Amino acid sequence: MKCPFCGHIQDKVVDSREAKIGDTIRRRRECVQCGRRFTTYERIDEIPYMVVKKDGRREKFDRQKLLAGLLKACEKRPVPMAKLEQIVNETETLVAESKERERSSREVGELVMNHLRKLDKVAYVRFASVYLDFKDVREFMDELKELLKSKAK
Repeated sequence: MKCPFCGHIQDKVVDSREAKIGDTIRRRRECVQCGRRFTTYERIDEIPYMVVKKDGRREKFDRQKLLAGLLKACEKRPVPMAKLEQIVNETETLVAESKERERSSREVGELVMNHLRKLDKVAYVRFASVYLDFKDVREFMDELKELLKSKAK
């Protein structure tokens, strides 16, 4: 931190505490050169992780939204909550590891569907029917046939 009085770049922190606004830290500093004290405020500047939708819109990644979709797909299915939490965690990690802090909804959806395909076929079909936005029964049947083929292997 640069001293506002003499411009020296070394100081020591004398006191540190949370400010009245919860997301800010107040620090009292003392310049090692001139000995004068000054106060700094630090706050976490969070840049959200984004998901790029099919139509090009960007939307903030929402763990709760993904979990709600998984819960709906797994309704009345023998899928442990811990497995769903694991899928959400892995998906969040995928988005967080992106250099641009964003991923396409296609990447996110495919990751989730791959997990569900291994975990529970019915939950997979439910999730895929919403995610893949089938236009007619033929598309839905094609996906089911593909699922049956992969099960036979």
